Amino acid sequence: MGVPPLYDKEVHCPVCKNIFSTKKVRSSAIRIDKRDTDFCVYYKGVNPIYYGVFVCPNCGYSALESVFQEINPSGKKIIQENISNYWVQRSYGEERTIYETIETYKLAIACAQLLNQKRGILGNLCLRVAWMYRYIGNEREIHFIEHATICFEEAFLYESLPIGNMDEVSLMYLLGELNRRLKKYDESIDWFNKTVNNRAIKQKKKLDVQAREQWRIAKEAYRQQKEEE
Repeated sequence: MGVPPLYDKEVHCPVCKNIFSTKKVRSSAIRIDKRDTDFCVYYKGVNPIYYGVFVCPNCGYSALESVFQEINPSGKKIIQENISNYWVQRSYGEERTIYETIETYKLAIACAQLLNQKRGILGNLCLRVAWMYRYIGNEREIHFIEHATICFEEAFLYESLPIGNMDEVSLMYLLGELNRRLKKYDESIDWFNKTVNNRAIKQKKKLDVQAREQWRIAKEAYRQQKEEE
């Protein structure tokens, strides 16, 4: 028998002081199969994105692991009044289905909105929900791409970079690609133009090639769109 891909992580809830257990994926078990052009990753076996959100089973406070402990006293009060008072106790501490994963991310979105968290964080949450819907071929994917795009555009203008693991040039590329997927080709072309003309792209050969290809696809789609009008 090999080592199981999932292990239990003990988490201290900063809102209600409850100690709970949640699953995480061992780094040795992560096997990437392929990537989509908006950074959506497909995995062989377990998908670590399923376990990106911590949910306290006692009070309902939910957030990405990276920001779970970052909550101040007024934030705790907001969660207690708006989430905990209505929370039906349930645990997401075992192996998660894709539907449970979507629930955890939507809970994290609700908490992030209440806490007025950074738009970059909210954008990441929305994009991951979009990917989950893509995995199962659900059309709600586009709805969450729209939300993610709005959040990332605001984050690009008003928040400090990097956002998650994205630097300026990666975020500009992503905005080009998300707008392309939304068929907003003029915005898409503009973002790709900024991407390929950014000096930092020269340090990212793979992204440079991909940006130019998606830029070409967006320009062709824009031309066809204009012809059909």
